[in-house]
Amino acid sequence: MIRIESLTVQFGGVRPLDALEGEFKAPICGLIGPNGAGKTTLLNVLSGFVRPVKGTTYLDGVALTGLSPARRTALGLRRTFQQEQVVDELTADENVQAIADHICPNRHDAHNEVKSALSFIGLAGRANVLGRQLNLFERRLIEIGKTLVGRPKAILLDEPGAGLNDSETDKLRSLLKEIPGRFGAQLVLIDHDADLIASLCIETMVLDFGKLLAFGPTRTVLDAPIVRQAYLGTG
Repeated sequence: MIRIESLTVQFGGVRPLDALEGEFKAPICGLIGPNGAGKTTLLNVLSGFVRPVKGTTYLDGVALTGLSPARRTALGLRRTFQQEQVVDELTADENVQAIADHICPNRHDAHNEVKSALSFIGLAGRANVLGRQLNLFERRLIEIGKTLVGRPKAILLDEPGAGLNDSETDKLRSLLKEIPGRFGAQLVLIDHDADLIASLCIETMVLDFGKLLAFGPTRTVLDAPIVRQAYLGTG
């Protein structure tokens, strides 16, 4: 569970996040809003890459403020980025192994977790393929696989569906739905695909210019006129 209290981020005269409050309780949560709303900034704060000027964030009751990204990872926080971080010169297996080696207590555990992650994302048969030979969807799957090693508690996903075709999006949806039950991790998902958010997320937070616009059950939030106007461009 992720809790946000009075969170404010300021870059010069700009406040990407302004006194944000909220608590993600559901197994899969959405985070939406127009471009520049502060969505990725919030993920950067939660994962330790941006320091707020005010406020505190919590993971399962543990305050994250002041902790390094590595320490947050050790506590069970994981994330993906808009631009995938797959290393072209490493195999699919080695890309996931590189993360596991830093998180798992010993090499035997790391090996087993990598094997389990590759099997879950459907790339066990591509384990020895170099990163540069993987297609976009496979690279996205590798990014998800990397978040699954070392007993994650919460996984932050920054637009994992961007650029995927309908078939790939359907596969991604099915995969993400299984993660909370299979790995015990909560998901917080940014995506501009309203259908993907609606079909996956139990509750959704909407940001607009760094402020909380709406937060609640996903269907109720998406149907709210103020959200449709700000996010979906309709009245």
